[in-house]
Amino acid sequence: MSTPMKVLVTGGCGFIGHKVVQQLESLNHEVLVVDNRTTYGSVPQNELYHLIGERTQSFSADVVNIDICDFSALYKAFEFDPDVVIHLASFPRQKSVDINPQEGVKTMMEGLINVLELSKNRKLVYISSSMVYGDFNGPAKESYECNPKGLYAIMKYAGENMVKDYARRFGMKYNIIRPSAVYGPCDVGDRVIAKFMINALTGKPLKVNGSKEKLDFSYVDDTANGIVLAALYSGSNEVYNITRGWGRTLLDAANIITDLVGGGEIIVQEKDNKFPSRDALCIDKAILDLRYNPLTNLEDGLAKYHEWIKDRLHWFTTAV
Repeated sequence: MSTPMKVLVTGGCGFIGHKVVQQLESLNHEVLVVDNRTTYGSVPQNELYHLIGERTQSFSADVVNIDICDFSALYKAFEFDPDVVIHLASFPRQKSVDINPQEGVKTMMEGLINVLELSKNRKLVYISSSMVYGDFNGPAKESYECNPKGLYAIMKYAGENMVKDYARRFGMKYNIIRPSAVYGPCDVGDRVIAKFMINALTGKPLKVNGSKEKLDFSYVDDTANGIVLAALYSGSNEVYNITRGWGRTLLDAANIITDLVGGGEIIVQEKDNKFPSRDALCIDKAILDLRYNPLTNLEDGLAKYHEWIKDRLHWFTTAV
């Protein structure tokens, strides 16, 4: 077991963040959460209220309710004096940024600068995205040329370069994480897997944008485990794909969900050209360096998600 450390997690009340905090605490690390509990302008307030309530029940860490764009407040939080900072606070996906680009840029760029300024003498784990690759055929290695499409992906890639520049100038240690298509309990209802599941449960069609379009669907517990491993790893200044490592079509996911639910109409549409075409990511580097071992395949992960969401469906169908 590693020596107990102090870890500050930005976005620790989020979908991935609360699982990261939970796993850190299970390893006896001291954690402080920084989170402003925002809706990003795309999540119904009532839905988020219920989700954060359940997420925060899973850990005991103190939560500091501040915006990372408020440097003075963030400076005060850093009096916790963390050994490691895990930076998850961000607009969560491209749609959220498209709805509110000004706030997206502020959070993802100004907020990151504030975190970097306060992390110069610490280790930083920056959560990027597989979206930085743009279009690719899998399995994509970390050395694959990045050609991000869309403001969200462009800012995530810019963030990676900002982290590397702070390391160059100040000797800051870092690891960069590229997750993909994370799903599971306590997620918002506006991502693709959540939409498929909710629609199947409420008798609405599951609209698949492209019969051959693939994603590397990753169960949230596996993603959180990879992030924790990167935070505790003695090595630094590396980029890691933290995914399931297996490309599955959107149509696969829709079919598994309709089988679980016992019905549902699937409508296959044309690919949405606002999004790149993706596939599996290569996780060999994370397996070798971090001993990363994702355990949950899509069938098992969707079954777990179904068991969770079917008893909470009213959160998503009555949220205002």
